[in-house]
Amino acid sequence: MHFPTLSPGERPNDNHPPYKSTTLRGPRAERVIVRHDFAATSGVAVERSILSANDIDLTKHGASEPLGQAITVSGRVVDEDGKPVRDSLVEVWQCNAAGRYAHAKDDHDAPLDPNFFGFGKFLTDSDGRYRFKTIKPGAYPWGNHPNAWRPAHIHFSLFGNVYAQRLVTQMYFPDDPLFPFDPIFNGISDGAARNRLISRFSLDETVSGTSLGFVFDIVLRGRNATPSGV
Repeated sequence: MHFPTLSPGERPNDNHPPYKSTTLRGPRAERVIVRHDFAATSGVAVERSILSANDIDLTKHGASEPLGQAITVSGRVVDEDGKPVRDSLVEVWQCNAAGRYAHAKDDHDAPLDPNFFGFGKFLTDSDGRYRFKTIKPGAYPWGNHPNAWRPAHIHFSLFGNVYAQRLVTQMYFPDDPLFPFDPIFNGISDGAARNRLISRFSLDETVSGTSLGFVFDIVLRGRNATPSGV
């Protein structure tokens, strides 16, 4: 199994001055090379017992329906050759429709939603497919620079089938007006790679009268890989 690395422009810059915290926490030493044969052949296995009934429906964690636009997100997780990454753990987390996370460290003025906690997890199927229901997250302010706002996004953590496929990234939504102003999104200098972080709207995946559909396909490592989005 061969896993070529991304070119520098296809991954976030380790130190990207417009994203201020990278100047404090970005690595300054040379990268450590992990044994390729170990990372590319050592398997990752997840027990289905860690999954709960509503892990694929983030709108069902409260006493009633959460506020906001319901959406369905689906896609395939594949390797560079288009082969499905099967039975792989995917975790997602996000803020609510008002742009606030259900987390003690998020204390900005947007309201919390008692019926939305913003996290889920699931396994890909035999074709590498996944699907979950949630609420479209809102944009939110952050303290990186004056009048800084993050585009709407959902965080993804993927474990793949081997250690070399580990990925933590963000999924964005089409035509967001905040893209040109977001240093995290623009920390990936290659435009084609950035576009691989943007989902596409799909009427076919839209559930009539229930939720809008968005598709986000993910390539783990290699050619046309989905870059890290954090």
